[in-house]
Amino acid sequence: MEQPLAERMRPKTLDEYIGQNHLTKQGEIIREIINKKQPTSLIFWGPPGSGKTTLARIIAGEIGIDFVEISAVTAKKADVTTVVERARTNWSLQQRTLLFVDEIHRFNKAQQDAFLPHVESGLITLIGATTENPSFEVITPLLSRSRVIILQPHSNEDMVSIIKRALKLEKVTKRVSAKAVDLLAEISGGDARVALSNLELALQLSEKVTPDVVKTAAQKRLPGYDKGGEYHYNLISAFIKSMRGSDVNAALYYLARMIDAGEDPKFIARRMVIFASEDIGLAGNGALALATATFQAIERIGLPEGQYSLFHCAAALAKSKKSREVADAMYGALKAAKDFPDAQIPLHLRNAPTQLMKDLGYASGTKWEADFKHPKGFLPEELKDLKFL
Repeated sequence: MEQPLAERMRPKTLDEYIGQNHLTKQGEIIREIINKKQPTSLIFWGPPGSGKTTLARIIAGEIGIDFVEISAVTAKKADVTTVVERARTNWSLQQRTLLFVDEIHRFNKAQQDAFLPHVESGLITLIGATTENPSFEVITPLLSRSRVIILQPHSNEDMVSIIKRALKLEKVTKRVSAKAVDLLAEISGGDARVALSNLELALQLSEKVTPDVVKTAAQKRLPGYDKGGEYHYNLISAFIKSMRGSDVNAALYYLARMIDAGEDPKFIARRMVIFASEDIGLAGNGALALATATFQAIERIGLPEGQYSLFHCAAALAKSKKSREVADAMYGALKAAKDFPDAQIPLHLRNAPTQLMKDLGYASGTKWEADFKHPKGFLPEELKDLKFL
């Protein structure tokens, strides 16, 4: 049975690889790792179809080390044990082992901890792939022992090159019009797998592939939504501004647009957590608890059921009273700290663990009482009249 086109077109060497020039051109990290044949633990962070798996396979192939690939979605503890045993055997034969963990963010903390001593000892070189921000999804000890490599969605120009390469290798260039190639690239959203899958189906549907055939193969015109691009930021900006302006209808519309386009629901939830303190703050202290609960709900149940929580929270935040007091106070306090970084802590507020310190006036006049207000106040002398709220 023939492999899918996207798998058949997977590059085997870095010179065949298209895109991610900030990583693969001469002098950049992936090229240097291969040139120096120095296995390095990495975390590939990027959207689907950006080439994370392909780059991991290329690194292992070009360096010449044993490549083991597992998916965090399906892997069990026994799979981890098997990999470690295989790595030990390789080590005794003076062979290095590169373990590629797809969707590493789906491993829980205990599962990630299981790899840590073997990565630390050098027994295993780990490359993890994730579509989620590794700062939130990968444990800190693993992050500190790896380099985080950010992959971008393929540019439209790169997508056209990837499609044309596939047409050439499959010897079907004349069957696909130039406009069809451009449309395939445009609706792929920077995802090479999507583009090649749509191309494969289009070739099966018609001897001559035109834009209309591409639209049929793709079923619908996918929203032009680059998660790292301007459209992404314009949508989230419109969503935030609509909530800030208490326009619940607009807020829910932009929320629906983001979900329909495939935005990470945790990204949306995080922005609402920020909004709850920044734009509502003291006007509605329950907003932060609701937004945080929404983020936790998304973490636990995901989509599509998590949509109820997202729309609930967005509607509530949009309809809430608004206040910038917390944000203004925060910026005022940060400015004061920057302008007066060395202001002396008043003696009566200082810790006094020894008798000498007490004799010098440390903690003088301070009482351990609820809501105790020291007659000398609490700010340094030069800031005694400062008010943030």
